[in-house]
Amino acid sequence: MADRLTQLQDAVNSLADQFCNAIGVLQQCGPPASFSNIQTAINKDQPANPTEEYAQLFAALIARTAKDIDVLIDSLPSEESTAALQAASLYKLEEENHEAATCLEDVVYRGDLLLEKIQSALADIAQSQLKTRSVTAARLCPTHSVSDA
Repeated sequence: MADRLTQLQDAVNSLADQFCNAIGVLQQCGPPASFSNIQTAINKDQPANPTEEYAQLFAALIARTAKDIDVLIDSLPSEESTAALQAASLYKLEEENHEAATCLEDVVYRGDLLLEKIQSALADIAQSQLKTRSVTAARLCPTHSVSDA
């Protein structure tokens, strides 16, 4: 993932693209203007264009991108941030990271214990099923004695 300045530059570039596209589409779809009351037959016969829909679409895109830019700007570090404040913030984050790592190790340990119990229970179930099948098979198919033959 890119850093905040790169994200901000990408958002500004996107905003510029949206402005250019909006102007281009509005120029393409906009009704021609009359100059000095000169009307031609071509201008009168042109169908109505959905310029209002395009205007709303581009307005929404531009507004959303502008909000994204505002959020990115707000997330940048302030000028008041000193090296000491940044170091203290990093130290606090390191402490939180260490606590989270300890918690994660504990959860993994408990998960391993639970996995061992589950595997042991599954082995017991498999052994019980094998014993049950062998007993059932012995009852259904008694062994033939030599005297029967």
